[in-house]
Amino acid sequence: MKKNQGIVSKRRERILDYLATNETINTNELAEKLNISPLTLRRDLQALDDEGLIVRYYGGAKLAANVDNTDDLNSDQGTSDSEFLKKKHAIAKYAADIINDGDTIFINSSSTALLILEYLGDKRVYVVTNNGKALQSTVGPNIELVLTGGQVYERKQSLIGEFATYILSKITADKCFLGVSGIACDAGISTSVLQETLVNHEMINRCSGPVYILADSTKVGRHHNFSSGEISEVSHLITDSNIKDSDLEEFNEKGITVIKVADN
Repeated sequence: MKKNQGIVSKRRERILDYLATNETINTNELAEKLNISPLTLRRDLQALDDEGLIVRYYGGAKLAANVDNTDDLNSDQGTSDSEFLKKKHAIAKYAADIINDGDTIFINSSSTALLILEYLGDKRVYVVTNNGKALQSTVGPNIELVLTGGQVYERKQSLIGEFATYILSKITADKCFLGVSGIACDAGISTSVLQETLVNHEMINRCSGPVYILADSTKVGRHHNFSSGEISEVSHLITDSNIKDSDLEEFNEKGITVIKVADN
């Protein structure tokens, strides 16, 4: 059974990889490329659509919101990619502003969390991350960047597995910044990638200070496939100004500080 699940998982990763470099696909052509039946491909596409990773249409499919990080999917049909990107940058900039000289911080595989690096400037910060894309990021002269190491999850270039969690278990951070696929008062924080849940939770466990969740308002109230932590383990939510008042009240009742960031 595990072997079959692994084959399916790798096949679906190939579909996502293909969509990452080709804006759209023709289902019949892709079925031939993968050497599978059109029926099997349709099942795969439906499963990926159910997870919110792609958007299907008649005869084909494309990545949801045309982004490559499943923890940063834009589920708001009325929000353009450029507006969505502005929200991500505004959230990341606010997060960078509350980081102090001398802080040790955790950043997970989220592309929003990774943007923090661009706004740290000359601050002296020790950054520990499982995000392999950090190597291509703009990093200030006083930043000590440490990658956890571990198995590479190809689609997101994130580092996962026992080695990554072992390294994290030896570090204590002052602040933790996690991007998520969903955050809800009744379900906690969640991600679309099972292998990343243990890394995310180890970051929470090894943080001595506040745990910040970076999530635009489209992710608020949502629960994705896999749980990374309880809502009680979160201290702050940094989001955009479109968060619903009802959600805001719920988080306040749970003792979570919600920070609404304007993107203009």
